[in-house]
Amino acid sequence: MSQFLKISLPLFILDQLTKVLILQNFNLGDEKAVIPNFFNLVRVHNTGIAFGKFNDTTYSNIIFSIIATIALVTIVILWKKNKFPGTINNYAIILLIPGILGNLIDRIWHGYVVDFLDFYIKNSHWPSFNVADSCICVSAGLLFISAFKNEEE
Repeated sequence: MSQFLKISLPLFILDQLTKVLILQNFNLGDEKAVIPNFFNLVRVHNTGIAFGKFNDTTYSNIIFSIIATIALVTIVILWKKNKFPGTINNYAIILLIPGILGNLIDRIWHGYVVDFLDFYIKNSHWPSFNVADSCICVSAGLLFISAFKNEEE
């Protein structure tokens, strides 16, 4: 449990703090180059899922809030029952929880997820994302790796 608090709590706080800073200092659509032609800070509102899919569709924010809540509760229950054995799975869940919770809090408080990290190279552009999204992606990668490793419980 201490490992969980040492990693998950700071990541959740970082996610929420960075989003507050963006909301306080950027208007919707504002963009500031940090590393020209590579990295910008932007303010984007996302009611959909990854890469803006289903953004601004009817009830998308409510539907994805319900899905996130069910996923979060299920993951916590399974984790407490030791259904994620091994170090890699353990870290995956430690990262997944602040990721899901960070974006769920946004949906509840703001009605959308705040995305602000914007990377591109010339004409190739990655959709904007946030710290919570990063946690979820790293977690997914770890879960994928763990599927091919035989870790002892």
